[in-house]
Amino acid sequence: MKDTQIAFKTRAQLEQFLGIFSPRFSKPAVKFLGDMLYGLQAAKDVKLSCIGRGLAEDIALKKTEERLSNNLKREGLAEGVFQTIAQHAAQHHIQNDTLLVIDPSDIRKYYAEKMPYLAKIRDGSEKELGNGYWACAAIACERASHRLVPLHLRLWSQNAPDFTSENDEILAVIHAIRAEAGTRGIYMLDRGGDRGILLDTLLDNPLRFIIRLVGDRHLVWRGKTLAAEDLAARCPMRYKEVIHRETEESQKVYELEYGAMEVTLPKRAEALRLVVVRGFGEKPLMLLTNTAQTDSRKSLWQVVEGYMTRWRVEDAIRFIKQSYRLEDIRLMEYTRLKNMMAVVLAAVYFVAAWLGEGVRQAILVRNITRVSKRLFGVPDFHYYALADGLSRLFVRCGRWCLRQARAAPPDAHPELNLYDSG
Repeated sequence: MKDTQIAFKTRAQLEQFLGIFSPRFSKPAVKFLGDMLYGLQAAKDVKLSCIGRGLAEDIALKKTEERLSNNLKREGLAEGVFQTIAQHAAQHHIQNDTLLVIDPSDIRKYYAEKMPYLAKIRDGSEKELGNGYWACAAIACERASHRLVPLHLRLWSQNAPDFTSENDEILAVIHAIRAEAGTRGIYMLDRGGDRGILLDTLLDNPLRFIIRLVGDRHLVWRGKTLAAEDLAARCPMRYKEVIHRETEESQKVYELEYGAMEVTLPKRAEALRLVVVRGFGEKPLMLLTNTAQTDSRKSLWQVVEGYMTRWRVEDAIRFIKQSYRLEDIRLMEYTRLKNMMAVVLAAVYFVAAWLGEGVRQAILVRNITRVSKRLFGVPDFHYYALADGLSRLFVRCGRWCLRQARAAPPDAHPELNLYDSG
């Protein structure tokens, strides 16, 4: 297939993708989303000047930037995008045992001084304090699959007047997914997710979860209230597994031992399991869950395997930040900042979920990946190659013009669209 054919088929896919937003947004708003997604994919950069260049319009770049900036201040844009993506993902990608990883993160601004409500954040990569914004991503994935489906991407600052608490921001992500997926899925949170208000919300709704505990979280075991780390020291390690993890530098081998104890939370009656894993480091990994019905090897390994899926999700967060230069965001109005995160979410969803996962199976995806011309071929985490290919295709394709964005039928399956668009 020629590159020009691939380019126009991909543009047709983008038009079909915009159709899922039509029931919720006006035609001008959908047109604006189309402009942003096309320009963002072409430029691979969140700066409006770069997005404007990616659109290659027959007007002054300044005029394009002004139009995009004005539209980016639309009230309700972020929530509308979040609801649309969650609804589509719930229909096509969230099954009963799908892992729903909630991952608080940060966006560091090294040199910014005048951006709105800049706050002190802890840079997770550099392990130091800096200026920037907090963020939270939600990614859906399956234990036996490399598919990663972005569900949510929000930004906040504790210095903003509408800020209440980090807990409320994380809960907003959980509620947005639950509103569309119901009780399907297993929510997964890393350290810090074992806060009382988060656990109470998950249990009250009721939702299933796997949460990594800190050592001082107190649990009730056989009528006694003890710290999780004290319980972990008593936990019998019944099973062993050897796993291999590929990293950029080498392959790591982990010899794991794991077991579980039945516990409850103080002042709650729900039966939970504390799953303890040794072998990842000096201290044991402690996971609290309501998904393991027994202490069998299969039941407990599903919990351990589910948590290890976080490694793939870390790749996804890194992809979002690097492929669209998210930390180079330079908007000077808080609403625009929050709306831009929703636009980035829609762009990543188009790449990762709408175009499909299978490099070997999906013809269009394979051709887009080929066009990327990456030096070392298609990596295991191939979304980078897809983003590169889309950028090259959209730049070659010339000026973007949305012909139509009809509402997608409720039962439309994105992967089928790869073959029949002309």
